[in-house]
Amino acid sequence: MFFLHDTSFGFPSGNLLFNSINLTIPTHSKSALVGSNGTGKSTLLKIIANEIEPLEGNVNIQGDLFYIPQMFGNFNDLTIAQCLKIDKKLNALQKITSGEVDEIYFEILNEDWGIEERCQIALQHWKLENLDLNQTLESLSGGQKTKVFLAGIEINQPEIILLDEPTNHLDLQGRNLLYDFIEKTNSTVVIVSHDRALLNLVDTIFELSNQGISTYGGNYDFYAEQKEIENEALQNDIHSKERALKKAREKEKETIERKQKLDARGKGKQEKSGVARIMMNTLRNNAEKNSSKLKSIHAEKINDISGDLRDLRSSVRNSGQMKVNFNDSNMHSGKILISAEEINFKYDKENLWKDNLNLEIRSGDRISIKGLNGSGKTTLIKLLLGDLQPSAGKISKSDFQTIYIDQEYSLIDRNATVYDFAQQFNDNAMPESEVKTLLSRFLFGKESWDKIGDVLSGGERLRLLLCGLSISNKAPDMIILDEPTNNLDLQNVEILTNSIKHYHGTLVVISHDGVFVGEIGVVSEVFLE
Repeated sequence: MFFLHDTSFGFPSGNLLFNSINLTIPTHSKSALVGSNGTGKSTLLKIIANEIEPLEGNVNIQGDLFYIPQMFGNFNDLTIAQCLKIDKKLNALQKITSGEVDEIYFEILNEDWGIEERCQIALQHWKLENLDLNQTLESLSGGQKTKVFLAGIEINQPEIILLDEPTNHLDLQGRNLLYDFIEKTNSTVVIVSHDRALLNLVDTIFELSNQGISTYGGNYDFYAEQKEIENEALQNDIHSKERALKKAREKEKETIERKQKLDARGKGKQEKSGVARIMMNTLRNNAEKNSSKLKSIHAEKINDISGDLRDLRSSVRNSGQMKVNFNDSNMHSGKILISAEEINFKYDKENLWKDNLNLEIRSGDRISIKGLNGSGKTTLIKLLLGDLQPSAGKISKSDFQTIYIDQEYSLIDRNATVYDFAQQFNDNAMPESEVKTLLSRFLFGKESWDKIGDVLSGGERLRLLLCGLSISNKAPDMIILDEPTNNLDLQNVEILTNSIKHYHGTLVVISHDGVFVGEIGVVSEVFLE
């Protein structure tokens, strides 16, 4: 069991991401944390995992905890054993079995004599039999990295498991293994995910929003049904407030007009009856005071209704406010951009692919690269971009502009602010006001312009890149997307899908999301094995 009490987190600028969060997770429960991108789900998991400190509040953890992050960039230089925090135990076991009798090794091992066997069984279960625990994480694909950490659960046998978007890079085989594990485990599990199949395996949904945390006792389908009921009630409240506001404004206008007519009629009677000038001034002042008081009463009522209406509308997610406008490529359709002949790549002196690859990409093509985790999808992209050189065959490239949005969003400068990063794309001297307007349309309000890239969620990073593309006057001839929907909520997946549909340049995509691939009009596939 663990709980958070009055937990808050904010940024150096003074803006709070969430405030006074209270959350209790019972032992052996399986729950999920959902919410829009940028509400702080990953940050909250990091606080629970003791990766970062909260601004205020208490976090009480009862039990051993294992945390699987959403992105693994910070682990790339570490060995697999170091990532799983078993390197010291394995070293101690090796020293002991080699005849070392130093007491420190026995203390480190802590009688965990089965650590090597558990590692072997866990890696085999996750189809990672050929991995060496001493190789660096950087040498692995995105899916393999996730599987390494999932294997770490079986190796470390924690009481509490925190999973941040665990299915992002997994192929179908890996996802099915994860679903099976979640169903069978007796550990306390908290999941952040947009994978509905995974979310339907939990028994409680916690929704994080700017109003705090709301609890729904059920799986994702139950939560979705309840949200639909709530949204329908919310829309009814909005319509009711809109009618009340209209009625209040009409009443204000009617009352003021009637008062003005009465005042004018009274003034005429007073002038005809010969009322003294000083008395006329007094009566006029009293009438003005009454009118002012009347206006104030109506204005206060209208402001109250308007405020309620603003609050209600702010609770409704506006999927139409983020519009991505990719510029079109000027390159004529059909031009050969990349030609790869009999290429292969070697890892540890072994060819990555069973057969050498032949591939041709022409301007206007829409190509999907498919394969199991570890089949070399991202490696192929790096070969095509020239970041790696083939160990066999040759690659010819034309002169064209490309943008590569990888799984870690490495194009984002982690030390630059949201506003400064957007300005990096401003090659047409767009006025500052227009840049800020575009940022707002991409859901980056004024309060987030000073946020640095390092604190942005995966979904926010992708939205910032898309915003930059809309600001830029230079159309990329090719866009390469590596698992683009992994960190997006359903609203943003829809927006990205519609944007890519209207992009007329060349598109190369790696994605395990079959619905997305189908909707963006992919017409050819490259399958790696």
